[in-house]
This record gives sequence, structure tokens and C-alpha cells, in this order.
Amino acid sequence: MPARSRLFVTGATGQLGRHVVDALLETVPPSAIVAGMRDPAKDDEAANALRQQGVEVRAADYSRPETLASAFADVDRLLLISSSENGRRKAQHRNVIDAAKAAGVGLIAYTSILHADTTPLFLAEEHRDTEAALAEAGVPHVLLRNGWYTEVYTWRLPLAFKHGVFMGAAGEGRISSAARADYARAAATVLAGGEHAGRIYELAGDAAFTLAELVAVVAAASGKPMAYQDMQPEDFRAAVLEAGAPEIVARILSDTDAGVANGALFDDGGALARLIGRPTTPFQTTIIEFVRSQRAGGEASGHA
Repeated sequence: MPARSRLFVTGATGQLGRHVVDALLETVPPSAIVAGMRDPAKDDEAANALRQQGVEVRAADYSRPETLASAFADVDRLLLISSSENGRRKAQHRNVIDAAKAAGVGLIAYTSILHADTTPLFLAEEHRDTEAALAEAGVPHVLLRNGWYTEVYTWRLPLAFKHGVFMGAAGEGRISSAARADYARAAATVLAGGEHAGRIYELAGDAAFTLAELVAVVAAASGKPMAYQDMQPEDFRAAVLEAGAPEIVARILSDTDAGVANGALFDDGGALARLIGRPTTPFQTTIIEFVRSQRAGGEASGHA
């Protein structure tokens, strides 16, 4: 990496962004990193934590193009982490791309979705639009098509523990997930240097599992019985709604599981492990650590 390169991480205080910054700090000087936040003034604690590490903080709100124009000044490589706002990503991501092009950013790395060009998942629509926008803009870019984060499943476990059942509609479909930190390290690797422009990385975990296999790991780690209840996608969607989840969450969960049943989240190409230079984190590790943390929390509070 050239001595004066500036590496910009959007959404730097988000779940993925924090991991990316941490990974970058292991390989590049803090002065080379610029962390983008929606509003540093409103999140003083997070902004100050980054500054104390020697990282520059700049306001960069996807929905406010006026913040992006100045944010990307003197930036060489930019990581565009996909927005968490479903339904607003198209406009938000195009704002970032336009501003980065105008600022002369040398490379944009975008966190897309696994097999974005062929996947049946409805979540892929906005990712495909962003990939098209990058091509239309004519800016050097690399696509980091991330598979599922194993952590996606941990937030569903408290309800499963309550009822002793983990509901889903994935059938025997296999999921090649990896830890969020694995995907972050891949992004940091691309951002830190090397010839990546024009490449598409289909990123996924080394090993795959079914939801029934995941539930078996949860049961063994917790010492409590738990079963996987496979349902039709519409029945699963209805059950999620009945549990109190918003419509968009119910749609995402049911549609994703239906896709899993047809192989949408399976990939055995090994690109993620090659990019990070080590095996990906086994799903068992992430799940067991979560279960143990839940148990420890319960013991500490005096409740089972």
C-alpha cells in the first residue's frame, strides 16, 4: 500500500464496520484509516473511541449526499458496506457511488450478497441494482458477495429456548455461513492493498450445515432439548408474524429459508478462506460461544 493511501470504511460503527476497522488496525497505520459515521456528533462515545485509536472520523450519511462530498476527499480506497435500510438501499448506495466517483476514489469495494446475479432471494434485488450502478459509473470496483453471517441465527435463539423449538422453512438446504469477523477481515484485506479491481469474490464459510444440524449444536451446548420444526414458507411467515415480528422481518426470514431449501446460501468455492489466509470460523464456534454467553448472563443475574 502506498505510504499516503487513505482507506475509508463506511458504517464504521456498525456490526460489520467495527470488525473491519479492527482488522485494518492490525495491518496499516491508524492514520491511514478514515471511519465514516452517520453523525459523529450524536455518537460521541463511538467517535471518540475511534479517535483514541488514531483513526480519523468523518460524517458520511448515505441519505445526505452533502455529507459524502467532503467525506471522500483524499480517499484512495472505499468500502461501501451495504445499508441496513431495506427498501432505501438503491438511492443510498447510488449517493455513495456518485460522491466517490466525483472525489476520484481509486477503488470501491462493495459488500453484496452471495451469488447476487443468480440468487432467488428477494434481498438480492437492491444488491443487483448497486452492482449495476457501480458498472454504470465506470469506477474501479470489487464485489464482495458475502454469504450469511452465522450470527444471523443467534438472535433467533432466545425465542427458540423459550419454546424448545427452532422454527424454519429451509428443509435439508445447506448454509455455508461464516462469522461476521471473517467477512470483515476479507474486506480489510481487499481495502489494504493488492489488485482487486474488476474481481467478484463469492464469499462463504468452508463448511455447510442444515438448520437441524445447527439446532443439534445448540441443544448440546445448552444442555436443553430443542427440536427443529420445518414448515412451509407461508406457515413460517405467519408464525413469525404471530411472534410479534414486523412484516418485513417475516418476509425476509421466510423468503430466505425458502431460498436455502433450494441452495441459495450454499457455496463451496473456498474464496473467503483464501482471501483471509486461514480457515473460516466454524459455525459451531459462533453458536457455542453465544449459548455459553447466554448461560453466563443467566447465572450472573441469578436466573436460569
